[in-house]
Amino acid sequence: MKNNDKSFLREISVESEFDMVTLYNPTDVKQGYIKEIDNRYIQMYFGLEGNAKLLFNQGRYIIDIQKNKSLVLFNPKQNLPINIELHPKSKVIIILITIKRFHSFFSEFSKYISFLNVNNLDKKYYSAKDLTPSETIVLNQIFSNKLHESLEKLYLKGKAFELLSLYFNVNENEDAEKCPFLEDEENVEKIKKAKEIIIERMANPPSLNELAVEIGLSLKKLKDGFKHIYGETVFNFLIDYKLDYARKLLESKKYNVSEISDMIGYSTSSHFIAAFKKKFGTTPKRYLGKI
Repeated sequence: MKNNDKSFLREISVESEFDMVTLYNPTDVKQGYIKEIDNRYIQMYFGLEGNAKLLFNQGRYIIDIQKNKSLVLFNPKQNLPINIELHPKSKVIIILITIKRFHSFFSEFSKYISFLNVNNLDKKYYSAKDLTPSETIVLNQIFSNKLHESLEKLYLKGKAFELLSLYFNVNENEDAEKCPFLEDEENVEKIKKAKEIIIERMANPPSLNELAVEIGLSLKKLKDGFKHIYGETVFNFLIDYKLDYARKLLESKKYNVSEISDMIGYSTSSHFIAAFKKKFGTTPKRYLGKI
């Protein structure tokens, strides 16, 4: 994974000394990301999908970044350069913020945050825990947003602050009460299962009613929860996924248009061609000619 490869990597400057990095490896091989970070920075890792590894001392020491887990590292006595090995189909978000900037945000809450305690300022800090439902929602929204580029940067900055606030929130249950269809981790997992089902069966997906029954949620909770987590309806998500998958199949040059149309579940090639053109602004044949 090259630092300038926008399909895999995004580096967002939230403000001075506060950055967010999004990493996505859609390939079938491991990818790497390296970034020099000095000892002023708190490093926060959020594993959304798949798995990744943090490598230290030329790979002699390894920390896993697991799916649905967060990890925080801070060592004021030595630099901790980032060296990540991202496994296939993995998504990780990194928050990088200096201890000085962090103090400016959370000074009044320092008694709740151990490494801001005056007795711990010169000590290294390590914390690993499960993602909360609210954190999972924000992480998915960061990856799934489809705002115009003129608004996207502002949106991502807001999400970075939201993610930081949620991590250090002392009462996660308050957020759950505001979203009754996501009142616990079990419901979030059911919504994620719904996404996996429609991806696995994209050529012949279940109806919304069938999907709701299969995952054990009401139709309303399925529809509301899916849109809240992924930022769009189940139908729109499926269409976008199918067309993105079709584009990758075209790029492989292993299948013709008719074969791809059948593989992703279109009844006719003409319907597939029309949908592809609407999304990408060109026909599959012309797109293939540009590769």
